[in-house]
Amino acid sequence: MMTMEGKICLVTGSTSGIGKEIAAGLAEMGAKVVLVGRSREKCETAIQDVIAMTADSRVSSGLLSYLVADLSSQQSVRQLAKDFADSHDRLHVLVNNAGVFMSKRELTVDGIEYTLAVNHLAPFLLTNLLLGRLKAGAPSRIITTSSVAHRGIKIDFDDLQMMNKGYSGIRAYGQSKLANILFTRELARRRLQGTGVTANCFHPGAVRTNLVRGSSYGLVWGAASVFFTSPQKGADTAIYLASSDEIKNVSGEYFVKRKQAKASDAAYDDDAAERLWRASEQLTGIQT
Repeated sequence: MMTMEGKICLVTGSTSGIGKEIAAGLAEMGAKVVLVGRSREKCETAIQDVIAMTADSRVSSGLLSYLVADLSSQQSVRQLAKDFADSHDRLHVLVNNAGVFMSKRELTVDGIEYTLAVNHLAPFLLTNLLLGRLKAGAPSRIITTSSVAHRGIKIDFDDLQMMNKGYSGIRAYGQSKLANILFTRELARRRLQGTGVTANCFHPGAVRTNLVRGSSYGLVWGAASVFFTSPQKGADTAIYLASSDEIKNVSGEYFVKRKQAKASDAAYDDDAAERLWRASEQLTGIQT
């Protein structure tokens, strides 16, 4: 087993599913893992779950801590970054894993379409706010959970928040997952060169999670989930990207089952990536 001793990792969406498995896998390698969840209760339960899930007796509450944040709120994302920076002078691994699937169009407290806000703008904002800590921890890594759902999708810059042309949960989700890849590539290509920080993203596979819980797709998802992989297997590639020496110099890539994979043609549109970056700056009010 590879070691991550002395490494500090921050994992969003880590109170359930893939995120909890990523946290457990990194902790079992000896990393100090900061879990991020929406409530103190969920975070505390997740820490106890991670301890129970790991076979290594070294994994105790001493390696694990948590921060509470609602990633649909930009103020909460900013507070999360501040809380982390106030207690840590460096960061070695940032895992942008939290995600949602919304069957109906809803707006966040900031007035932004919910799927775009949580799945793309939150990682965009959090990553940029923590870049200083990531550079201080270099060599360090940024890992973002994307999805094969990005295929067949293009970013609709004329209706980014699906306000005018009708809302589709599947299209909104696919657009956000394409945005994850474009963000990763633009980050690596233009903003991380020479910093010692790498950025990659991955498709975890069709995983049994509560992603579509409560939506109109829930029954279909539940019926199909008997064919899906486990969260533990879904987390494997993220853990590999966070820890393996084999990809220490790889950046800006899309991975499936630990291998670099070809994303859709739209994912390699550099003009779209740059345009999305500028739109994301405007929507988050951050200058990078």
